[in-house]
Amino acid sequence: MRTSDANGKINCSEFSMIKDKSIQIKNIFYMLSYAFQALRKSNFTQIAAEEFENIHDLFASILAKGIAAQLKRGLYKEYSEVSEHSPVLRGKLEMNGTVEHKLNNRRLLSCTHDEFSENNLLNKILKSTALVLLSHPNVKRQSKVELKRLLLFFSSVDEVELKKVSWRTLNFSKNNQNYKMLMNICYFVAQGLLISDGSGKFKMADFLDDGQMNRLYEKFILEFYRYHFKNIYANPTQIAWDVDDGIIEFLPEMKTDIMLRYKGKTLIIDAKYYTRTMQYNPLYNSTTLHSNNMYQIYSYVKNYDTNHNGDVAGMLLYARTDEEVQPDKDYMISGNKICVKTLDLNQEFKFIAKQLKDIAHDYLGV
Repeated sequence: MRTSDANGKINCSEFSMIKDKSIQIKNIFYMLSYAFQALRKSNFTQIAAEEFENIHDLFASILAKGIAAQLKRGLYKEYSEVSEHSPVLRGKLEMNGTVEHKLNNRRLLSCTHDEFSENNLLNKILKSTALVLLSHPNVKRQSKVELKRLLLFFSSVDEVELKKVSWRTLNFSKNNQNYKMLMNICYFVAQGLLISDGSGKFKMADFLDDGQMNRLYEKFILEFYRYHFKNIYANPTQIAWDVDDGIIEFLPEMKTDIMLRYKGKTLIIDAKYYTRTMQYNPLYNSTTLHSNNMYQIYSYVKNYDTNHNGDVAGMLLYARTDEEVQPDKDYMISGNKICVKTLDLNQEFKFIAKQLKDIAHDYLGV
């Protein structure tokens, strides 16, 4: 869940590094396939039936199929400035370089021009990530052979140092929307966000710096409801303050991760992917829910329930951790139900799907 302050900046103070949550490899694919509709297309469907012993082999398979599909459409091109030394003028003359050529008795001109090229950042990231996977010992030979074949089409594309890519500033337009999912796969590979615990399960690495996994978790849940419950409203929604005098100046924006509406009932879900689902106070040796999260979901519910009839409920849905105490409570507060639940991502996906469907049944009567 992301809120904004008066200046419109995202508050990420609650985001923390995920290092003790395990996720089955296949579930990572399912989460990605809901979050990115491209993975539900026919060329990716066979992945769901395959068994993967490690995450890098899964990513290699997704990337190979994604690149193959993109090559059929054509690699994305964009204009970029190219500098060259030529006996004839192409584009804009660069005086400093040209003067230097003259001083050295070279009959060359320094010039720059725009070139419509495949050699752009998105394709550089694709190529470099494929090369990383090619060198990884856990990627199966079949995937490596396919990646090598596809890289033949990237001969005019340079490599880029993935650790230095500014992922937040990647730009997407209608011409490169298909790259969004592929860039997310590249991000996971490049940042090494998933580390093995040696038993076929994966945990998040210690440096989740921008809430990437948190956003994937949110988007997965939202798209799950959109896909399986087409008869309900499922969207992030901005909530207006239920003020008495109409004055809202300086009040922060309230925007939900997920709002579900069906036949007059509303469930606001705040998805949380935290290291710890509970907070511990050593002074009093007590364990409680995160107070800020409770205050936030309560505020959402009470401000949205303008009719004050109790038809609006709220839920904090945490990704389950390895903590001994796990929240599973329904509270009735001032006429509205506030729930705190956990979703275990380290179980067979059919059980994850059942829990999410049960939430819609139990709280909306779908």
